[in-house]
Amino acid sequence: MNTDNLCKYLAEQYPNEFISWLFPSESSNVQVLKTELSQEPIRADFLTLLQSPKLIFHLEFQTLPASDPPLPFRMLDYWVRLYRQYRCEVEQVVIFLKATTSEAAFTNEFNAANTSHRYRIIRMWEQDPAPLLANPALLPLATLARTDSPQSLLAQVADRVANIEETQQRQNLAACVYVLAGLRFDKSLIRQLFREEIMLESVTYQDILEQGQRREAISMIMRLLTRRIGLITPEIQARIQSLSIAQLEDLGEALLYFSQPTDLTTWLDSHQS
Repeated sequence: MNTDNLCKYLAEQYPNEFISWLFPSESSNVQVLKTELSQEPIRADFLTLLQSPKLIFHLEFQTLPASDPPLPFRMLDYWVRLYRQYRCEVEQVVIFLKATTSEAAFTNEFNAANTSHRYRIIRMWEQDPAPLLANPALLPLATLARTDSPQSLLAQVADRVANIEETQQRQNLAACVYVLAGLRFDKSLIRQLFREEIMLESVTYQDILEQGQRREAISMIMRLLTRRIGLITPEIQARIQSLSIAQLEDLGEALLYFSQPTDLTTWLDSHQS
């Protein structure tokens, strides 16, 4: 599973918990904004966007340090597009999940000629595990936090997950722990601690997986459509975003034969009730 997409899922399910951890002084009255950001001719991107009464929080999760275009330029690009769209202050945080010595994980600004842009970086392997262990919504990230005894930390996470009273929440978070812990731990150890929960949460796991697949499929289809038929209106974008995985696969094949915008609308009319 794409771990970046899983973190997006967590942040959108528990926005107040994430903001309380990253911005303790900010309001807990946080809402999730639509995650698709498009400013043609730049391709559509799916971002984790949370909004308080004062500002917008853009959370960017990174498993691998490599990025094309480079991450500092992407963060500047996102900031400009967000500011243009919402006309308010934007706080950006990049959360690196997997330990690395790459310079990209230690670079928090873009500089070129007269332009400079800075953002905040969180390296999970340097973070204190205490606040993460204290908040059920953040338990999956706790598996990646700073520790002298990784196995002991994973056991603490497993114990806290097992003590979550609400069944659905326990199963959801067990699935997320199972995936994120895989960035650091051997699968056999994870299975020893989470086997029963993972068996119980199979439906939830598949739902998280499908959401990640849909985001990736929509992003790719938007890029291909723009190249073939030009700009896609917000109304048509919304219709594409409502398609199922199977319909997106069909559209991915059909668009190879599109030559004008009416080809796309005709296809959508015939495949949406």
